Amino acid sequence: MSKQKPKDGVNLTNGSVAKGILAFAIPIFWGQLLQQFYNMVDAWVIGNYADNASFAAVSSAGNLIFLIVGFFNGIAVGGGVVISKYFGAKDEEHVEYAIHTNFMFGILASIVSTIVGVLLVPSILRWMGTPDNVLPQSLAYFRIYFGGVSTVIMYNICMSIMQAVGDSRHPLYYLIFSSIVNMILDMILVAGFHTGVTGAAAATVLSQGISVALCVSRMCRGKDRARLDFRKLRIHPDIIREVISQGIPTGIQNSVISIGNIVIQSNINSFGEYAMSGIGAYSRIEGFVFLPIMSMSMALPTFISQNLGAKKYDRAKKGAIFGIASGVIIAELIGLVIFFCISPLLKIFVSAPEAIAFGKIHARTVSLFFCILSFSHCAAGVIRGCGKSVVPMVGMLFSWCVLRILYVTIALKIIPEFRMIACAYPITWSVTTVIFSIFLLKTDWTHSFER
Repeated sequence: MSKQKPKDGVNLTNGSVAKGILAFAIPIFWGQLLQQFYNMVDAWVIGNYADNASFAAVSSAGNLIFLIVGFFNGIAVGGGVVISKYFGAKDEEHVEYAIHTNFMFGILASIVSTIVGVLLVPSILRWMGTPDNVLPQSLAYFRIYFGGVSTVIMYNICMSIMQAVGDSRHPLYYLIFSSIVNMILDMILVAGFHTGVTGAAAATVLSQGISVALCVSRMCRGKDRARLDFRKLRIHPDIIREVISQGIPTGIQNSVISIGNIVIQSNINSFGEYAMSGIGAYSRIEGFVFLPIMSMSMALPTFISQNLGAKKYDRAKKGAIFGIASGVIIAELIGLVIFFCISPLLKIFVSAPEAIAFGKIHARTVSLFFCILSFSHCAAGVIRGCGKSVVPMVGMLFSWCVLRILYVTIALKIIPEFRMIACAYPITWSVTTVIFSIFLLKTDWTHSFER
């Protein structure tokens, strides 16, 4: 078995902990920022060049997309943990096996997602109680989106592989280019030709496909065992067992939480299209401003798994403390900005006073609790990095799905006001914070790869 150091990628097991995490997380942040930016461009173009029903259709699409795509993206996260572990241990042979197994899995997942999305989405939209005036636009958007969903899944697979070997820069470069393409297509198709939601969906699929092509081209030119070779694509049984054991819990978590969010969305839908567009506008803002925390939570699994693979336990602990503390502080500062500035921010996307009112209610209920949401995300990243992805799965399924649905169902019967839906979020975030704190403080998580 080869034990030479892989040359293609950044090793996070040496040097300053803070500088290493930040150097790895910053390109992730810029990449996520660009994704959110072109999502915001989608929303802005639809909001300004189509009607409110079209905006409601696009802005409420996220939960349903994540229900299907999130499962496979969760397994991609598990695959990244496996690659990082072998990369940190300088085991080139298993790095090669893990990369090709993950890529092959992505191809199979793309086929399944396309079939499931095209067949099930119409029924799910009707089950969600999508208003009749929004349903045609939603169906049109999803038909195109899931027709090209392979581009979304394969980009996440490629990004996970590249980040696992320490390369968070090149996915950023490719996303910059595809984001520019997406914005140009939005302006041409939606603003210019007035194609509405179909043009927005087509722009997303085409631009994401470009980023996949660029990622694959880079991976094929990689060095040593980190190079992608289509002749070596196969499912290695021992690797796929590791990937599934690490990724299935996250995939299940993503999908089941999405089911919970879809139930919550159905309650939001019951308040009408202005509630849908108001919360949709708020979601765009939250997705944008919360990026520093999400980037940190995405960087932590790679940092933790590389250092545990290299048996640098104290360094892994220091990285966990730095990552969680940084995320919590930044999140609360962001929450304060959102609380006081939400009205002008909402007006970027929606102009109807009714929609703005719904968005303000939600924002001012949840924003001051961003610190506990950040703790949950960053702590979950640490726990996934040590190979215990079942813990975040159980904690988040119980709190963010089961408890959240129970709360909303009961609360709306007692007090049928929109604000009661928003209150579900800080309550359930607090529960996961307690669960993850107990795990990190009471278990020997740094030695989990050895058991």
